[in-house]
Amino acid sequence: MEKFLREWRSDAAKKNQYDTAIFVADKLLALTKDDNDAFWLAQVHFQTGNYSRAQSFLSRGDLLERNPQCRYLHAHCSIRLGKIEEALTTLGDKNPSHLIAAPGSARQKLRHVDVNARAGSRHIKRSERLPTSEERDKEDVTSLKFEAAMCYLRGVCFARQNSFDRAKECYKTAVQIDVQCFEAFDQLMANKLMSPSEEWTFLESLNFDMIQVDNNPSLSQEAAQFTKTLYTTRLSKYSRPREFTEATETLATHYNLAENPDILLAKAELLFTNCQFRNALNLTTYILKNDKYNFATIPIHVACLHELGEKNTLFLLAHDLADTHPQEPSSWLAVGVYYLSIGRIAEARRYFSKASMMDPHFGPAWIGFAHTFAAEGEHDQAISAYSTAARLFQGTHLPQLFLGMQNLQLNNLPLAREYLHTAYSLCKEDPLLLNELGVVYYHEDSLEHAINMFKHALEYAEANEADQDSWIPTRTNLAHALRRCGRLEEALATFDDVLRQGVKDVGVFTAKGLVLMEMGRGWDAVIVLHEALAVAPQDPLATDLLSKALEDNQSGFGEGAVGRFKGLEEVITESQVEELDQGIEERLVEIEHGRRRRGGRRRRHVSPEEESALQDSMVVDSEL
Repeated sequence: MEKFLREWRSDAAKKNQYDTAIFVADKLLALTKDDNDAFWLAQVHFQTGNYSRAQSFLSRGDLLERNPQCRYLHAHCSIRLGKIEEALTTLGDKNPSHLIAAPGSARQKLRHVDVNARAGSRHIKRSERLPTSEERDKEDVTSLKFEAAMCYLRGVCFARQNSFDRAKECYKTAVQIDVQCFEAFDQLMANKLMSPSEEWTFLESLNFDMIQVDNNPSLSQEAAQFTKTLYTTRLSKYSRPREFTEATETLATHYNLAENPDILLAKAELLFTNCQFRNALNLTTYILKNDKYNFATIPIHVACLHELGEKNTLFLLAHDLADTHPQEPSSWLAVGVYYLSIGRIAEARRYFSKASMMDPHFGPAWIGFAHTFAAEGEHDQAISAYSTAARLFQGTHLPQLFLGMQNLQLNNLPLAREYLHTAYSLCKEDPLLLNELGVVYYHEDSLEHAINMFKHALEYAEANEADQDSWIPTRTNLAHALRRCGRLEEALATFDDVLRQGVKDVGVFTAKGLVLMEMGRGWDAVIVLHEALAVAPQDPLATDLLSKALEDNQSGFGEGAVGRFKGLEEVITESQVEELDQGIEERLVEIEHGRRRRGGRRRRHVSPEEESALQDSMVVDSEL
């Protein structure tokens, strides 16, 4: 009868006939009084959303004290019911750190089993293998997995209470006890609870050798390496791009995962990080073509659409998601990004806020919410929102970067430098961060440091094969720094590089004209300044410089003159210079599109009038 009822129960569950499964499982439990049958019945109630009834079955007798599986499911029901304190009471607030496996211990243990087996004995000498926990050795595999799962739930409870440090330790312990507890590993990576260097250190510390397949050492070793390779694709894309590329290539070639959505998404994230927005969009589009509602892909996809100005596509996607999946935060993120793209900031803020309320730990929504204040020049509110994001996502440098950029706009250079250096300690390979540090050094008159930062930013951008248009402002910044440093030949060559990219900016032409005048090449300066006026005929600075150049060339200054141009201070008065200086960081002329790792990109450009006679000007490349 027991066998008959178990088969009937399992068959009903496979066909999703849960009423039948509950009916039969209830009779089976009455017949056997078995812990496993009680747990099975509670699981069916959990799957149907009857969390309180599931808890009633788990609370019978002393099941919670004797069975870690029942304790885990009881706590999970409490979390689903919003009873966080009750869940922590069931789980306990301490992690079973004594169950953590030492790195390499499982493989070492297995090796000595084989050695002693060949010698005619399967006795394992403790002195011949790496030290492991005796308590862990006594636990069976199922119990260890549920202990790890309870660590994960403990982390979820602490995260709901905004105790992120304790949540982080719980997640780490869960993966250290059971390296196959992917939920805990994913929480660490998705919520950016560790810095890029910490992520790699943590991965190397994990004992993948605990994975066993049919007691076969060869299969177990391959499974361990496969799992580690999969986990590698989840790590930060800034820290070790070469290792990441090797991991994705291995999975694509050896395991036929070239078109797997997770692998393609990981590649798209790397391309987006490297500012290859069109290539990243191609990958995310392919993913959504085959899996229309892959919500893990939505943030990167809408960011690429935003960056590339695909407003119509963004509108259709946001409309479809809002209609079909209003319960998903990603749907309202897409709506918010669309409104941000068309410049309706108030609506964008409302939908970003809605997404963050649906999931308080949804990073893109928090970043987008802060961007809306930055777009309107509400720096205090933007700083407050970015500070919240920095507290929630401690392992990513982006909130610190944005805080530095906001303080830079407020001309609070010491605080901007502090935030940017904090971001630099987390990530040293982001070209945008290096550019912003260069801007700070520029304004502090540390021109050599500024030049080095701009050059490093361009080197990383080139190594990442980033879109050339993305880093034109950085190259312009470098040219200005070189000009102010007196390295006129290099400045002229850099301005020429900018213009070769097809830039039609009156400020760049005017700056090049000024360099030529300082080099004594007056007639060349006249030609360039005429090009500037062809772009903006009413530009006052280009007009004044052209008048001065023509005047001096008419007097013979430009014919064979050697040395730097004299009398530039006569072009613009001191009061005009001060007025232009004041306006440099206040003006937001152009908003470009996109985001950097869960956000969007905005660039600030300064108008020619704000060039402050081109003596103290800077084009600031900024990112949302």
